Amino acid sequence: MRSVTAQTRRLMLLDTASLYFRAYFGVPESVKAPDGTPVNAVRGLLEFIDRLVKDHRPDDLVACMDADWRPQWRVDLIPSYKAHRVAALTETGPDEEEVPDTLSPQVPVIEEVLDALGIARVGVAGYEADDVIGTFTGRASGPVDIVTGDRDLYQLVDDERGVRVLYPLKGVGTLQLTDEAWLREKYGVDGPGYADLALLRGDPSDGLPGVPGIGEKTAAKLLAEFGDLAGIMAAVEDPGAKLTPSQRKRLDESRPYIAVAPTVVKVAGDVPLPEVDTALPHAPRHPAALDELAARWGLGGSLNRLLTTLSA
Repeated sequence: MRSVTAQTRRLMLLDTASLYFRAYFGVPESVKAPDGTPVNAVRGLLEFIDRLVKDHRPDDLVACMDADWRPQWRVDLIPSYKAHRVAALTETGPDEEEVPDTLSPQVPVIEEVLDALGIARVGVAGYEADDVIGTFTGRASGPVDIVTGDRDLYQLVDDERGVRVLYPLKGVGTLQLTDEAWLREKYGVDGPGYADLALLRGDPSDGLPGVPGIGEKTAAKLLAEFGDLAGIMAAVEDPGAKLTPSQRKRLDESRPYIAVAPTVVKVAGDVPLPEVDTALPHAPRHPAALDELAARWGLGGSLNRLLTTLSA
């Protein structure tokens, strides 16, 4: 990542799969290429990027990808992790994720278009996009905007470092700007505290069981009382700590889960990122290839608007 005048450069990290899923469901499937193939996710994502660049003017932009949406090292610790989303098991490489039939063919097109534009696209074998985002965020020396529809990334929010999450409420025109003040008002925790809260509460969408009987509000109260997960587990050992008998029993019985869950829930910060130019392009890197893609897939106004915004 570029380091020149780093303090004045704003980095935007896209949770790309999260955004193209939203585009797919938000743009009618009647949006098709000349050959009749749906391209609603492709065009929708281009519209999203156009709006994000217009509204937030990042200096650097990375489309972070899921090279492995369900890493084995997470599954080894919690076998239920994302298990309900597996469409097919594979002997080598990532398991196949359940994805709408008309979305899967659009993903390679999205990748080709981003590459032709010159927008940095990074996925690393064995890691999810969240981990790529976490590592880029940890290395950044300037402000960071993380664009995602996944609340798990709230754990990276850090006001002191200028790290915030832009959470789409409606398209990307209406974004929830998630900073520490918002997290404290909503959940009573800061960024790192959100990971502990999510771990205790569990997350059915990710196959994380959580601690039975400890919902979001109870988790927030325990964290407010004892500081963090380690403090809560220390309280389980302390007969004088303010825990109900039921809470103490359930937390004690959940020790095997609590021992491994932090590694699963917390995004990795040590992904071996490739060398990549993250600077937002002002002109396509491969104009001829982009023209060919635009014609083949009928990208029309969506692509032209983005090109105009990038050149501004």
